[in-house]
Amino acid sequence: MVAFRIDRHSGVATYQQLINQVKTALRLGVLQPGDQLPTARQVVEQTAVNPNTVLRAYRELEREGLVDPRPGKGTFVRRSLARPEAGAGSPLRAAFAAWLEQARAAGLQREDVLALVTDVLDGEAADGEAAREEEEQKK
Repeated sequence: MVAFRIDRHSGVATYQQLINQVKTALRLGVLQPGDQLPTARQVVEQTAVNPNTVLRAYRELEREGLVDPRPGKGTFVRRSLARPEAGAGSPLRAAFAAWLEQARAAGLQREDVLALVTDVLDGEAADGEAAREEEEQKK
C-alpha cells in the first residue's frame, strides 16, 4: 500500500501531490493492478487533508483510467505504468543508483539532483523540439 506524504510548502496542490505519488508507485511497480488504494478516511488520518481533496485526486485517477472505484469496497488499481527497464533489478536503475552515489559524494543534495535531472530532461525536450522544427522547415 502507498503511504502518502504531503509537502505543504511545495507549491503543488495537495490533490496533485496525491495523484503524482500514486503514479510514481504505479511506475515503480509498488502498486499493481488489483491493489487497493488507501480509503479516503485512511489518507485523511495519515495526512490531515480534507476528504474532498482525496476524493478529487481519486476521481482524476479514475478519469485517467488508472483506478476503478467499487462502491462499498474501495478504490482499486486498474492498470500499471511500470516498465521493466525501471524495475528494482534493472541495469538502468543500478546505473542510476551508482550515478546518484557519485552525485552525493560530490556534495549534491536532493534539490541539486532534482534540478540537474530536470534541466537535462528539459534540455533534451528543447533539443528534440528544435530538431522537429528543423525537419519541418526542410519539407
